[in-house]
Amino acid sequence: MTDNIKEQERAELHRTIWNMANDLRGSVDGWDFKQYVLGMLFYRYISENITAYINKGEWEAGNTEFDYAKLSDEEAEQAREDLVKTKGFFILPSELFENVRARAKDDENLNETLEQIFNNIEASARGTESEDNFKGLFDDIDVNSNKLGSTVAKRNEKLVKLLNSVAEMKLGDYKDNTIDAFGDAYEFLMGMYASNAGKSGGEYYTPQEVSELLTHLTLVGKTEVNKVYDPACGSGSLLLKFAKILGKENVRQGFFGQEINITTYNLCRINMFLHDIDYDKFDIALGDTLTDPQHWDEEPFDAIVSNPPYSIKWKGDSDPVLINDPRFSPAGVLAPKSKADLAFIMHSLSWLATNGTAAIVCFPGVLYRGGSEKKIRQYLIDNNYIDCIIQLPDNLFYGTSIATCIMVLKKSKSENSTLFIDASKEFVKVTNNNKLTQENIETILNAFKERKDIEHFARLVPNSEIAEQDYNLSVSTYVEQEDTREKIDIVALNAEIEKIVAQEQILREEIDKIIAEIEVSK
Repeated sequence: MTDNIKEQERAELHRTIWNMANDLRGSVDGWDFKQYVLGMLFYRYISENITAYINKGEWEAGNTEFDYAKLSDEEAEQAREDLVKTKGFFILPSELFENVRARAKDDENLNETLEQIFNNIEASARGTESEDNFKGLFDDIDVNSNKLGSTVAKRNEKLVKLLNSVAEMKLGDYKDNTIDAFGDAYEFLMGMYASNAGKSGGEYYTPQEVSELLTHLTLVGKTEVNKVYDPACGSGSLLLKFAKILGKENVRQGFFGQEINITTYNLCRINMFLHDIDYDKFDIALGDTLTDPQHWDEEPFDAIVSNPPYSIKWKGDSDPVLINDPRFSPAGVLAPKSKADLAFIMHSLSWLATNGTAAIVCFPGVLYRGGSEKKIRQYLIDNNYIDCIIQLPDNLFYGTSIATCIMVLKKSKSENSTLFIDASKEFVKVTNNNKLTQENIETILNAFKERKDIEHFARLVPNSEIAEQDYNLSVSTYVEQEDTREKIDIVALNAEIEKIVAQEQILREEIDKIIAEIEVSK
């Protein structure tokens, strides 16, 4: 399939989603509304996923007329146990998306029907290995919410529209989909709502291009990894970049992440399914990574990527236990209570495999502020854990215009120095935001791989020099910016001024003449 057709498919899908969102939103705030769209998208996805899986088995056995969606619930029940083992969940034929949609406009109790089906899907995984991956997945799709309408009839009207709109999305045959359409639809929706919601969306959504750069930074020289991890995984877009770039089969033991916000945590698990990651290949946990990390028994990780929340408050030294935590104790000091940024860095470093790489988005203050943050930077530099600092352009992220940086961590470096890259000019302007192009990403990655000095762009700095600079890690301290100001020839400028003054004198004399003539004529 040509790239052109792919792009057409993608553009058409995006258009459909955009129209649907505008048509349906109305009373529901965009950021809340995305839960409904994504929830329905997920419901359609798992319905098609299980149907395609069962049909394929039957067709291969020679039963080419078979269609799971047309089976009676009684006949289907016999397969429940097997399906929960392989797929992690079970849906009765009468409860499949396509069948519910066909009956929806005549169902006066559509809200109750959907609520019951969502409960049944979750219940099918209860008491099995997949329970944690399905529990509470539909919690944010409140079909009885006043946000959908003030009466049951109005709410059901919205739900019918929602079912029809999601059904009309051209997502192709689920298996031979060229653009990973379900996942793509998800990403487009998230991006669309994040750009509209900005900060009120409650999370800094990481733009696709930044995710791509982070992923490639951790994959230099690798065609597969054991496990990837994101300690503040949001809706999972960073983790899923590995599936896209490497192929999910090359992330051998799967995708791990932790998220503190319950809505985003649910979206992340939904996102895993929408990208065709099976329930036994991901482990997303809910909770505060800094004080209650959920993956002690899984670490270390080959690749860690993250865009942790910017300067959030945490317990820090008000909790006497934390200074003895093996993740934080090596630095001898905790990140300040008002700024947890370096706590995320220390956590990630602690869980990084010896031959692994971590790439983490940081806000600039962590690179130069004093106090305990400086002591943590000193620990990182003196132990040679920082591989590279990359200054990114400003205005890349939804919800903040601040120019962020990427800190790359490694535990086994071959030289005692740190690479600094000034990529602040590597962008193109798209409407109000700046955007990294493929070319910008390549330029940054090449400098990262080469580890050579490039005037005004990159410099490999001995760690002893960083110590002399009082452990300041700002890129501008080490990479001199190009002076783009115009060079001025003073002699030529003076000659030009003399010419202007002479012309002024002539004009003055002419004006005086005209005024004199006017006076005379009066």
